[in-house]
Parts: sequence; structure tokens; C-alpha cells
Amino acid sequence: MSFTVAIVGRPNVGKSTLFNRLVGKREALVDDRPGITRDRRVGEGRLGALEFTVVDTAGLEEAPDGIEFEMLQQTRRALADADVALLVVDARAGLTPMDRHFARTLRRLPAPLLLVANKCEGRAADPGLIEAHELGLGEPLAISAEHGIGMGELADALLPFDKAAEAGEDDDQLERTIQLAIVGRPNVGKSTLLNALVEDERVVTGPEPGVTRDAIAVDWSYRGQPIRLVDTAGMRRRARVSDRLEKLSTSDALNAVRLAQVVVLVLDGAAILDKQDLTIARHVIEEGRALVIAVNKWDAVDDHQAALRRLNDRLQTSLPQVRGIPTVTISALKRQRLETLLDAVLAIYETWNTRISTGRLNRWLEGVLAAHPPPMAKGRRVRVRYLTQVKARPPTFALWVSQPEALAESYIRYLANGLRDSFGLAGVPLRFLPRKGKNPYAD
Repeated sequence: MSFTVAIVGRPNVGKSTLFNRLVGKREALVDDRPGITRDRRVGEGRLGALEFTVVDTAGLEEAPDGIEFEMLQQTRRALADADVALLVVDARAGLTPMDRHFARTLRRLPAPLLLVANKCEGRAADPGLIEAHELGLGEPLAISAEHGIGMGELADALLPFDKAAEAGEDDDQLERTIQLAIVGRPNVGKSTLLNALVEDERVVTGPEPGVTRDAIAVDWSYRGQPIRLVDTAGMRRRARVSDRLEKLSTSDALNAVRLAQVVVLVLDGAAILDKQDLTIARHVIEEGRALVIAVNKWDAVDDHQAALRRLNDRLQTSLPQVRGIPTVTISALKRQRLETLLDAVLAIYETWNTRISTGRLNRWLEGVLAAHPPPMAKGRRVRVRYLTQVKARPPTFALWVSQPEALAESYIRYLANGLRDSFGLAGVPLRFLPRKGKNPYAD
């Protein structure tokens, strides 16, 4: 293992659940009662291409003596040995005085600290996620350890601590490896596409659906760009899945999406964007991944123009939150237009990594507000004060407004579409975090 990650935080915030998620199995006991974990538990963690040692610790508590004191000492030893610590807070419960106390304590330690807001699987966690900024530890990573949400963002945050870079493989090389997942309904040609790309019978294919069960990763490169291709099992509508093995395969495919950076959704040219295709596409967008649509078996389609019109109509009506998703028509079996598909993958990956300076954003915002101010709320004008990009992958923006809860979703869509047009962000999901308060950079 190239580096060590210690998971710390007050009791019952989900540290052991996160540990189990990272090691890929239920090694640590999990219960609603606080204080279940007492000793350090060490496991081999993995997120995408990252491999590391992960340490689960007892909940941080003020403990003058007794067993609680010994638990605290174990946690301190784990922090002393760690290359990076994850301070976990419960976004649903919000910050507690204990969270604030230990954030101040941990800031004095030499180990770098990442703030992780757990239990972010629903809107009930939004206030706690915003509140977590008060700890002064930077942008919190919003995750749900129980549901596997946010693991891709966590992998991105841990990447700089990988000591493989110090051993001769620089950060640029590690960053350049694109995690590319191939997803879709059963029997649309996902495995055939992977074999065609790597020019080898790397995975088993067949005419019957359900041949692929596990998510299979293959390291490969295109025009000098390292790519990790992941072939996944076909995903059917949940109501039609009863077999336990198929449920596990679907879960594996969903996890591959969470850890991917770019996702290629393969469609059957004879049945373009049916209900299940749209469900998969929405899931990719909700996870914040870059999406490319590949219409396979194009050589068997009779009326190309009618098929393309239907595809564009479905995208505009069913996925309006992301305009400009790249679509490529291919034949995996005949190896047609595969380079066009890969060029689209590289282009959307660059867009997904876009960063825009705060100065450019706020000059743009002034013009937007002058042309179309926010609507009134309860007889008062909602004031938009400031805009800054807090992260890329996907582009995420913090928006300081006078009444965050009153800012209409339609106005946020207006801002998002304006950003796409002005800064070349077509085809990638954009995230906005409305926040209340004065401009934090005014001074």
C-alpha cells in the first residue's frame, strides 16, 4: 500500500461504514449505538486505481481516564502514522460542539486533513453540508458511505497523497489516467465495444443477454492517453430484477459509475433511449460524471435521420438539465467510428475538468443580473452577491445570495445554461451551492 488513510471523528458519524466501503467488505462492526469501535482496525482500501492502507479508529471523545482514554490514545497513534486523515461529520445531524472542538485539535497535527460530510444521500443533509464550511477545513466532501455516493470525489481528493508519484510516477501521469466506464442495458454491445477498442477478445461476448456479470477493468491507452476501461453488466429496470446474482452485478455496475470520470452509455440503434436508458443517464448525471452516448449497431438502422431526430428529441425533453451531451453513432462489431467516440471522450473529459477564475465569473455574473435579475420572493428581490467555482470534476459553483431557499430552480437553470454558453461547458453536469451571507472574499 502506497499511503495510509486514518478515519477519525466523533462517535456514530459513520466511520466504520466508510471503512467497510473502502475495503470492500464488512470487516468493521456497524451499529446505531455509539462507541462500538474501540481498537484501530487496519484494512487494504481501494478506490478506482488508488490502493492504500485505511485505519478505522474509535470515536473521538474527551476522556480523562479509563477505557475511553485508551481509545483516544489509539486514535492519536493512528493519526501519527497516517499520511492523510479523514475527519467525518454527520451532515444530517449537523455540526456539534464536539465536531468543532476536534476540528480545532486536528488542525494542529502534522497529518493533512480532509473534511468528509457523511450521510448526504438526501436533501435533509443540505443544511449540515453547508454548515460544515464553518470548520474552516475547506470544501467538505459530500458522501454517503452506506450508499456509496461521492466515492469518485473522495478518490480525487486522495490522489495527491499516493506515494507512487514519489517513486518516479509524477502527479500528472496519475491524473492523466481516465477512468472510463461502459454502461447500458443488457445485450446492447458493451463487451463487444471494449474488445473492439483494445483490439483483443478481452471479455466474453455472446448473443444472449447477461453474459457479463462482474465489472471488468482493462488498462489501455489511446493516442498516448492512459485509460482504464471498465466493462459492466447490463442494467435492467429494478422491478424486473429478482435474481440475487443479477442484483449484485447491477450494484457492481453502479459502483463502477461512481468511481468513473467519464461514462459511455451504449444504446441499441433499434431502440434508442428507452425508459431504462434514460434512468441510467440520469444516474450518471446525478453522480456528476461526464457522459457520452454511443448509439451502437448503427449499420443495422434503416432510417438514420429519423433515428437521430428521435434521439435529439428525447435528450431535449428528458434530460434538459444537461445540454449538449455528445452522441456518436458506432458499430462496435465492425469497428466503425470508434476514433470519433474516443475523441468525444477526451473532449468531454477536458470540459469536465474546467476551472474558471473568480474574476471572470463575477464579470459574467454582472451582465447576467443586469439582463435578467432574480425573481421576487415574498415581495423582496433575491440578491445574488457573488459567484465562485469551488471545485471541478464536475464544475461546482458556490453562489452567495440573500435568500438561498427562495432562489427559484428555474433561475439556477438559467445561470447554468448561461455558463454553458459563455464558458464552453456543454454536455457536463453543473452543480450550484446557494449560500447565505456576505461576500467571503470582500476584504
